[in-house]
Amino acid sequence: MQRSFFGLALVLGLVSAVGPFAIDMYLPALPSIGQALGASPAAVQASLIVFFIALGAGQVVYGPVSDMLGRKRPLYFGLALFGLGSIGCALAPDVTTLIAMRFVQGLGACAGMVIPRAVVRDLHTGTDAARLMSMLMLVFSVSPILAPLTGSLLIEAFGWRAVFWAVVVAAVFAVVLLFKALPETRPPEERVGSSFGSALQSYAVLLRDPHFVGLSLIGGFGVASFFAYLANSSFVLIEHYGLTPRQYSVAFAANAASFIGASQLTGRWGERFGLARMVKVAVTIYAVLMAIAFMVQLTGVQDLAVMLGLLFVGYGALGLVIPATMVLSMEEHGSIAGAASALGGTLHFVCGIAVMGLLSAFANREPVPMLAGIAGSAALACAFAWGTLRRGSPAGSPRPTEVS
Repeated sequence: MQRSFFGLALVLGLVSAVGPFAIDMYLPALPSIGQALGASPAAVQASLIVFFIALGAGQVVYGPVSDMLGRKRPLYFGLALFGLGSIGCALAPDVTTLIAMRFVQGLGACAGMVIPRAVVRDLHTGTDAARLMSMLMLVFSVSPILAPLTGSLLIEAFGWRAVFWAVVVAAVFAVVLLFKALPETRPPEERVGSSFGSALQSYAVLLRDPHFVGLSLIGGFGVASFFAYLANSSFVLIEHYGLTPRQYSVAFAANAASFIGASQLTGRWGERFGLARMVKVAVTIYAVLMAIAFMVQLTGVQDLAVMLGLLFVGYGALGLVIPATMVLSMEEHGSIAGAASALGGTLHFVCGIAVMGLLSAFANREPVPMLAGIAGSAALACAFAWGTLRRGSPAGSPRPTEVS
């Protein structure tokens, strides 16, 4: 069982990592892209924001399509579109073209974000699903841990455009891996009755389920807190604190390692304490730590080691929250797992994009706006956790009737 879990997690994790690879390799390049294309920090950040918009918007299409056509064909299409967008980014002559191609790239990448979660639900539920999801995230961690460092090395050696040629290679590798190693988990008999009409009905069912929406918003504001770090950390750490791109990559990788390392405890601790209880405790710890980090900055203590230390521990707590809320949100919606994964992912990105857009108006290369966005998002995630996972609201409580 452990071997089959790891084999499946390896394939799903690497396919899922292709899109984030295009984010994480890109982060050290943001300042140099602005200089090369004569673009402002806001314009360069827009190329990141539109990628997230595409990731969020595309999921509501890929989810039901994967319910209708199976999981693999939409993945092939998405990876091909991602590759074409990456080539466009590598050849972009100006920031406007770069922004447009990043949108295309994101529309392709979101297939690898939403469909692997549906595959997990096709095969497992409960703590087994949490264990597989956390193992998937272990493999997925190759992106936030290694990609920034790889990106900084490529930028130093060949310039920022090399980052996009590298992700083209990653997309080709993912297609080969998908073809060779991933079986179809949505057989034809389970696709009967799936259509865009039924998908719209499924979305209506999910949006009427307060348990699903609440869990999605817990994860959404948890993700948003990390998006606030993604969009601003390179400017804060490189331009404010004076780190080199390589040093920034190490700092970024440390936070990612904390998140991924803690996520591996999700299955074990969820089985011992219950997933809902674990989420409430972990998100509370996270919110408290991020509030402390923000208040320390407000006092004028801008010690880099203090900030990075609090972020490191905090993202470890967040690592227990995200996979568990993904599993809990889909627990009662197996027949529409693609739609549930898609809508949950879209809600994550809506939260993240809203926070990133709000912060872009205040971004000034100083740590206070970034930490305000992180702490505020963490507080909202905590509030939704205690409101949604009240005692007496078990995962098996009555839900609106699903459509098939």
